[in-house]
Amino acid sequence: MIIGLPKEIKNNENRVALTPAGAKTLIQKGHKVFAEINAGVNSGFSNEEYEKAGVEMLSTPAEVYARAEMIIKVKEPIESEYELIRPDQLVFTYFHFASNEKLTHAMIESKAVCLAYETVEKQDHTLPLLIPMSEVAGRMSIQEGAKYLEKPKGGKGILLGGVPGVKPANVLILGGGIVGTQAAFMAAGLGAHVTLADISLPRLRYLSEIMPANVDTLMSSQYNIEQLLPHTDLVIGAVLIPGAKAPHLITKDMLRLMQPGSVMVDVAIDQGGCFETSVPTTHANPVYQVDGISHYCVANIPGAVPFTSTLALTNATLPYAHLLADNGWEKACKENEDLRKGLNIVKGEIVFKAVAEAFGL
Repeated sequence: MIIGLPKEIKNNENRVALTPAGAKTLIQKGHKVFAEINAGVNSGFSNEEYEKAGVEMLSTPAEVYARAEMIIKVKEPIESEYELIRPDQLVFTYFHFASNEKLTHAMIESKAVCLAYETVEKQDHTLPLLIPMSEVAGRMSIQEGAKYLEKPKGGKGILLGGVPGVKPANVLILGGGIVGTQAAFMAAGLGAHVTLADISLPRLRYLSEIMPANVDTLMSSQYNIEQLLPHTDLVIGAVLIPGAKAPHLITKDMLRLMQPGSVMVDVAIDQGGCFETSVPTTHANPVYQVDGISHYCVANIPGAVPFTSTLALTNATLPYAHLLADNGWEKACKENEDLRKGLNIVKGEIVFKAVAEAFGL
């Protein structure tokens, strides 16, 4: 199969979908890999490393899209890329369709095969291609939240872990999945007092057993959230419904319960956000305020640490890329249920229910 690796062009998206080592394994199995010049530079991988691996470097994204049967990316195509995608071309990337109607219609019109990392799902309901980036995003949410609690950044001027004789910050994490769990470990490690809320009692039992002593678990409900907000310094939104739009757990009216200078980090922004007042931001302009509350809503948080993120992502995606390249998408998806669940749009037809329901299609 002919595989194309374009350079990511979303704002401050520094990751790349395939490392030189990953490309080499595909080439050794008889596949052809084309990459756009400088595709991996911002992740720490030079053009020379790709060339040594056997990758042919091309000057423009148009050349990559024109030659490739399968495009491997990190983030969803943006508007300038829509016209480059061809009918029957396989595009393997994060799409998050349910939060982007324009992208959804563009991919329907392209007649391409859109296989989304975020909905590839194993039999135990884990999401193998979302987990590594969720781990990064969960840990970074605390790192970024701590930064924007600083007074020069518009925050309350609170040190997350406090110091002897001074209480630590209070952190509320909504969602006990991968993002929430990693965020809780990170915040607890820094010494904060953490409340981890989820709607699954079995999950809360499990989390209660594995979390440090400075993490409390709580059944998530509007009442419980409202009781905590007046005393919360940092809120992490970590709710995920695979392939579907995130629910709004904190409304605009609930912001009045919070103290000015508090910070909200919406890791669910890729899926529409779990705060009503969330709108996507970028690494260039990551934060805005609503009613004195700082909102950090960067849609590609792991893009800030591209070396770590690229290695972690390739570790997860490469086995599936091999299946697709070796067998073609139809055979691979017929034989592998994980991959089949990743199909969202196929040759002009939506085949993933949550995406169709999001837009009444």
